[in-house]
Amino acid sequence: MDANALQHNLHDALLPLLILLPLLGGLAVALLPAGRPASIRAFALLNATMTFVISLIAASPGIFQWHETGFQLESHVPWIDAFGLHFRFGVDTIAMWLVLLTTFLMPLVILGASRSIRQRHREFFLWLLILQAAMLGTFVARDLIFFYICFEFTLVPLYFLIGIFGSTQRSKAARVFFLYTFTGSMLTFAGMLYIACRQAEVGVGGLTFSLDRLTESLAMIPMSLTEQRWILLALLAGFAVKVPLFPVHTWLPLAHTEAPTAGSVILAGVLLKLGTYGLLRFALPMCPDALVEAAPIIGTLAVIGILYTALICWVQKDMKKLIAYSSISHLGFCVLGMLALNPAGLGGSVIYMINHGLSTGALFLCVGMIYERFHTRRMDQLQGLARSMPRWAFFMVFFSFASVGLPGLNGFVGEFLTLLGTFQATDILGHGYAIAAATGMILAAIYMLTMVGRVVFGPPKVPEGCTPVDLDRGEMASLLPLAVACLFFGLFPNTILSTVQKPLDTIAAPARAALVARAAAPSASVRVAHRDHTAIVRPD
Repeated sequence: MDANALQHNLHDALLPLLILLPLLGGLAVALLPAGRPASIRAFALLNATMTFVISLIAASPGIFQWHETGFQLESHVPWIDAFGLHFRFGVDTIAMWLVLLTTFLMPLVILGASRSIRQRHREFFLWLLILQAAMLGTFVARDLIFFYICFEFTLVPLYFLIGIFGSTQRSKAARVFFLYTFTGSMLTFAGMLYIACRQAEVGVGGLTFSLDRLTESLAMIPMSLTEQRWILLALLAGFAVKVPLFPVHTWLPLAHTEAPTAGSVILAGVLLKLGTYGLLRFALPMCPDALVEAAPIIGTLAVIGILYTALICWVQKDMKKLIAYSSISHLGFCVLGMLALNPAGLGGSVIYMINHGLSTGALFLCVGMIYERFHTRRMDQLQGLARSMPRWAFFMVFFSFASVGLPGLNGFVGEFLTLLGTFQATDILGHGYAIAAATGMILAAIYMLTMVGRVVFGPPKVPEGCTPVDLDRGEMASLLPLAVACLFFGLFPNTILSTVQKPLDTIAAPARAALVARAAAPSASVRVAHRDHTAIVRPD
């Protein structure tokens, strides 16, 4: 076999290997001796680290071209060819960044958050590794059915992680989480099936679920405005719940609060991004006219979520619940930037996805370490920990500053760009949305700094019978890479922005064209004649 053939086979195998390695690793954990938790944890950590190394190889400049627009490392495995079902793999720069975020977080979660697990270690690491495989599959899928399988299957591992290893209300939290997300996902699946069946009816080549072919078909023969409205509603049913967007956010605080620390870190760091990624990947290019029409409504819901949950955070006494509600507020900025449809807003939205995963995931790790020591997360029972736990206090203050957008840290760039993009998008959102969202930034600084002031500083106070113990080497090793990443992307945000702009332009092009057409003919709605493939403008 010559060098070119070997390199081609390597390219084809990298993305499937990223999914298979944690999947097989999770199944292998079930075969390990139950009475050796240290060995089980070491095996899981080794598996997650190997997955991260493979993702670095896939992302290396010699294999992945970071300034290309299209999808790379593409391959496919036939499944049920008669019905057009294949396992298609491929990533662009947006998906690759999210893959790296997922593989980067998992070893740190195992290193810093798995010590609180006292029993059923095999089940814990089995579901954790399988969850990683499903999340990676969602980002690398280039087939509608493959994407949906991975997207939906993420519910199963997290359901068991919350239901088995969570706190006192774990059963309720797992049940509410599953019902909310499963119900929304089923409606999203119906919308995806409609898109595929419509392509088979009006296109050529028979039934297919290939995202490339479906995108080409929709570009040539767009859906009518009525069709787009229903499809957008179906997509929002699944993706808005996953973000979560107000008012379908109520499952998240309970799930976060009751989940084990590892579950909370992965939920905030990666799983919520499946919703924003789905909106970006499907809603913008597939329902451009309906999205432009609905953008003011969706933007209003995002702003309500930013302000409403920020006010809830302000009165919280539980640190973990405060950070959970802050996730809803933060991701409202991500949705607003996406709706702006301009380079600043879209770029800010993507960088917000990544940076939120780093800083908020790190905050959940810090709170989990406190809970393991004191068995409480209440701010009225914990004060002045900086004196007895200076290393923990440093990381808590650092990640809190990153979360509120201190210039020089990663959170600032995403918030600034999403607000700038929203402010500039006067043809779809406008100044009022940006001003209201900026108020949410002020509230975020208030509630985060209030938490830091109470818990980190002031007179020392801990629950009776508890002795403060500072971070050990393993916990430091799990937090330090996150701190370095937050600082690096705060100082060098163009590392991400310069690589995602071209694919973002391609994704947003149909919606931008729809926005221009709507501005030119505000009293008209676009209809498409399927038979002669000619766009017809009919007055309302």
